[in-house]
Amino acid sequence: MPILQDALPNLVKFFSEYGYTAVFMVLILCGLGLPVPEDVSLVAGGVISGLGYTNEHIMFAVGMAGVIVGDGFVFLLGRKYGERILRIRFISGIVTPERYATVQSKFERYGKWVVFMGRFMPGLRMPIFLTAGISRRVSPMIFFSTDFLAAAISVPIWVYLGYHGAKNLGLLMNWVHQGQISVMIFLAFLIIAFYIFVQIKKRIEKKQSEI
Repeated sequence: MPILQDALPNLVKFFSEYGYTAVFMVLILCGLGLPVPEDVSLVAGGVISGLGYTNEHIMFAVGMAGVIVGDGFVFLLGRKYGERILRIRFISGIVTPERYATVQSKFERYGKWVVFMGRFMPGLRMPIFLTAGISRRVSPMIFFSTDFLAAAISVPIWVYLGYHGAKNLGLLMNWVHQGQISVMIFLAFLIIAFYIFVQIKKRIEKKQSEI
């Protein structure tokens, strides 16, 4: 867990000095593609609450605000500038033509649920949310409501995990690692369940059309 070992202590130190503002700004930058794990940033926010620097419930609200603003900013940039934004070197390095085409195809098949799944997929959030804006596959209202629902599941997991493990970073790192695995299992379960639902729906529609 090299990323955890390096990033978590440094983020805890930084957040301890600057509090809610630092957490909020880092989360926004994470949404824009900053190479810092968003989940670890949320955990670090919970840690400083556990150490008494901030209130854990306010930190949860700050975490929600940070991820929604960051995600929304990326989405609205894509919606306003369209595919022109992909010419920017920084953006093109993250959203490659192949990745852009793949995400577009997923939106064609699953619509707004790609946004929901994107919140649980580190490394793919920014490409998914930017593509959602560029392609206009979902409206702003649908995007923000879906992203908020997903964030309401993921954000408290990491913030309160950090809060309860603040006094033992070694143990906390193990918890975070296990939590990441659990989130991926949860995501896989959602994908399988959604696939089964879609297949059943198609069969029902096919039978109805044959009647």
